[in-house]
Amino acid sequence: MSAITALFIGGNGTISSAVSALAIERGVDLTLLNRGTDTTRPPVEGARHILGDASALPSLGDYDVVVNWRSFLPSAVESDVARFAGHTGQYVYISSASAYQKPVARLPITESTPLRNDFWQYSRDKIASEDVLVAAYRSSGFPVTIVRPSHTYDRTAVVLEGGWTQLDRIRRGQPIVVHGDGTSLWTLTHNTDFARAFVGLLGNPRSIGEAYTVTSDEALTWDAIAQLYAAAFGTTAEIVHVASETIARTIPEWGPGLLGDKAHSVIFDNAKIKALVPEYTATVPFWRGARETVEWHLEQASRQSVHAGLNAQLDALVAAARS
Repeated sequence: MSAITALFIGGNGTISSAVSALAIERGVDLTLLNRGTDTTRPPVEGARHILGDASALPSLGDYDVVVNWRSFLPSAVESDVARFAGHTGQYVYISSASAYQKPVARLPITESTPLRNDFWQYSRDKIASEDVLVAAYRSSGFPVTIVRPSHTYDRTAVVLEGGWTQLDRIRRGQPIVVHGDGTSLWTLTHNTDFARAFVGLLGNPRSIGEAYTVTSDEALTWDAIAQLYAAAFGTTAEIVHVASETIARTIPEWGPGLLGDKAHSVIFDNAKIKALVPEYTATVPFWRGARETVEWHLEQASRQSVHAGLNAQLDALVAAARS
């Protein structure tokens, strides 16, 4: 049997790099289309590489599977439907678990949880994009599969808001800011775990017209997440709790993702993806992922970028909370 042919638009990002590597390992004939070179991660070996902008290329050929890792707006999805209709047997759309209803009305979150987010435009754009694809499937049979990852990370990605700046504060014994009372639950998924579920979807005819949540089954409080980073440094984090709305006013760029996602407890039911891909089990606990992240950043000083302006904002939040 010939190998599945796949086109990944993107393919070397936080999530997609692990998927690309595993797809090649599993025998997928993979082509990657990228606009440039991501120097954060090594190039994907074993794939064909095309350099360019997908929207500017007249034709991309025929593939068994097309995955667009960089589609965020419904207008882009409409273009993809027109471009790939009749040229692929499966179009996989990367949506987001942040599209699920916030505040969450019922846990665990399943694929039937309503899609609605009044706080975050990113999530609303994902919902609108899904609507375009579902309409295309219903009207013409466009072969879409929708995947909704939650917070997926690799060793380069710090999952706390503020990135390395917050970890540097932990390392230096300075207080860090955690939203709310630190007890809301959050689900984190290592990119290699996500890849095992995702590759199992590729070329699978049972996935056409369906949507799948893909996360780990580990739910941690935000305080626990911070302390696992601290443990990787061999220390304990000094945590100052600040209301999410206060953080959003002080650091506006954190606001939409915080109020529209991270401030809410999220626990996911992965029964649907496990029924289709029975071998899928998330095996990387966050304590191990936290160590990987800390070790990767400490390997090179250039990876330890501290934002002075953000530090000042965090200091102000800490001072206000303590007063």
